[in-house]
Amino acid sequence: MELLLVVILVVINPLRLSRRTTLARWGSLVLTAAITIANTASAVVLDYRIITGDVSNDAAVLLGSGGAIYVTNMLAFALWYWELDRGGPFARHLAEQPYPDFLFPQMSDPDNSAPDWRPTFVDYLYVSFTNVVAFSPTDTMPMARWAKLMMTVQAMVAMSTIALVIVRAVKA
Repeated sequence: MELLLVVILVVINPLRLSRRTTLARWGSLVLTAAITIANTASAVVLDYRIITGDVSNDAAVLLGSGGAIYVTNMLAFALWYWELDRGGPFARHLAEQPYPDFLFPQMSDPDNSAPDWRPTFVDYLYVSFTNVVAFSPTDTMPMARWAKLMMTVQAMVAMSTIALVIVRAVKA
């Protein structure tokens, strides 16, 4: 699914995001939803199998499965944040929505940032990474309810996966 998402985005905008299309927007949202649902289901199945004891005793297999879920969780939610904050990358660039869904430090302290600063995918990847590592926002605050709920789901998937996989892998 991740490969399909990349192919669609590259076909529509081969070098950089320069054209705003409804197909690209909906394709990206649908594939990101599919990735998120599949990954969350994988986490639930893995957690259930660990709790019931119906899982491999091979620590490497457990850590590999948990790591794949953890990294996919981080990347999928980074895509969500990038696609949804202020209507997505094109809407952000055109300043179509005045109120941000995420408040980045550069927005709160414009004296210490470039005058035309806007968040890029790397900024959302950082937000996603810190959320799965700290299980909470660090320097970038979610302002919208959807952002708070998504960060909660992301942290729950990460926390349950890490906790159960590590406990089981150490026990194995």
